[in-house]
Amino acid sequence: MEVLPDIVGPEPLVVFCGLAGAESVKTRDHYYETPGNNFWSMLHLSGLTPRRLRPEEDGDITDHRLGLTDLVGWWAPRRVDIDDLVVKVETWQPEWLAFTSKNVAHEAARALGHRRPGLGPADWDIDRAQVFVLPGTSGANQRRDYDGRPDRLSWWHDLAALVGRSADR
Repeated sequence: MEVLPDIVGPEPLVVFCGLAGAESVKTRDHYYETPGNNFWSMLHLSGLTPRRLRPEEDGDITDHRLGLTDLVGWWAPRRVDIDDLVVKVETWQPEWLAFTSKNVAHEAARALGHRRPGLGPADWDIDRAQVFVLPGTSGANQRRDYDGRPDRLSWWHDLAALVGRSADR
């Protein structure tokens, strides 16, 4: 299994966490580069970055005190390397750890003995990092229920407001 290297600079405000697993059929060169994935648009439209970064600019995310990592999982048998993620978060000490889908957050919560979280701030932390659950950004996660909201972007606005970078709506 190929996992992208973490991209996290000093004193991150938010580290975004996706899921890398043995089920992945495509080798990735950059975070959130698959067609239809709107991670980079959401990041910008929420105000977390001043312009829309392209996937090949993923290394520039640290200029904005943001970071990227993945929870690594296997599906036969089903398990995730939660200990590795916890150690990384303890080392980086971000203010927020933002899971980039409910499924990723569910896998982490299950591994840590917490109940399945909804979108938004979770009622549990990892080390000192507050956990925030974002709706998935893949093209497959369109026109679904976003925990009672009409769109995904509103959750990104909430995170940006908590971080102190709220964009004009």
